[in-house]
Amino acid sequence: MASRNLQQVSNPSSASAASPQPQHVHSPADPRELTDTAAPPPLDRSPADTEPHEMTVSLKNFRRPGEKTFTQRCRLFVGNLPSDMTEDDFKKMFSKYGEAKEVFINRDRGFGFIRLETRTLAEIAKAELDGTILGNRPIRIRFATHGAALTVRNLSPVVSNELLEQAFSQFGPVERAVVVVDARGRATGKGIVEFANKPAARKALDRCADGALLLTMSPRPVIIEPTEQFDDEDGLPEKLLQKSAQYHKEREQEPRFAQPGTFEFEYSSRWKALDEMEKQQREQVERNIQEAKEKLEAEMEAAKHEHQLMMMRQDLMRRQEELRRLEELRNQELQKRKQIEMRCAVPICHLSSILKISILS
Repeated sequence: MASRNLQQVSNPSSASAASPQPQHVHSPADPRELTDTAAPPPLDRSPADTEPHEMTVSLKNFRRPGEKTFTQRCRLFVGNLPSDMTEDDFKKMFSKYGEAKEVFINRDRGFGFIRLETRTLAEIAKAELDGTILGNRPIRIRFATHGAALTVRNLSPVVSNELLEQAFSQFGPVERAVVVVDARGRATGKGIVEFANKPAARKALDRCADGALLLTMSPRPVIIEPTEQFDDEDGLPEKLLQKSAQYHKEREQEPRFAQPGTFEFEYSSRWKALDEMEKQQREQVERNIQEAKEKLEAEMEAAKHEHQLMMMRQDLMRRQEELRRLEELRNQELQKRKQIEMRCAVPICHLSSILKISILS
């Protein structure tokens, strides 16, 4: 092995015989190799290589696979606009975030609406432009309220997003259908259906209120209602609070814990007791409802089995009746054949007797 390594090192020296310096073989474990090895020459970087490069990102990267574009979830409300803001200036403000649709501006009231291609682009635009100073005042950007969103309850655990969208597409175009799950990915029995327009949502509400929409074999209809929408992202910043007389009165003291034996502690305890009583009553109501659901589920299963038995009995009776009719038809056919055979037998006997007479004569 050592001779082989030596041969590998000596081969380059034979190729460059003009170099008078001898070649030395160092062991890889020799620590002096680090100090004897010459440092690599510095790279010659041109000024163009040292300049920062601008990263370009395609707007298509902000669209998830299968995501629908220009939906109600991509619609932004822009408030506190200057009175001289034109529609062209409004569109230009959002031009870097891709194509925009449904551009509307109300100069008199100082607000507008705009719909971008995807939810991600709308979130980026909101994060970057909210609070921008225009006309010596900051603009306010929020996601517009979705007026065609419905909450669906009483869903079976086997219902998926796709089945939910399929079931509600009969009322109109569906932009998004989602089954709500918990932290472990288990279905909670609730879902969200967002239509493209309000008439479709109203049609779904009316049809499901008058009838019973079933998504699976179970006769358990879904319950739908308008979605109660909240803003749990931006909340209520301090700068947006109205500084009224009540505000200044309530904010005279900083957040604190009530001290035992004080007026604050006494009424704080009473408020907590009231909240605990409300919690217990809600839990009792939920237990009663759960028991009623389980009872109804058991009754439904029993009735389903009874219905299946009844259908099996009816099917058996129908088959027996068909067998009886087939047997009657068979008997009738046999009787017809016997009659035909008997009719054919009489002429033959008569003919044989005639033959015998003629022979004797």
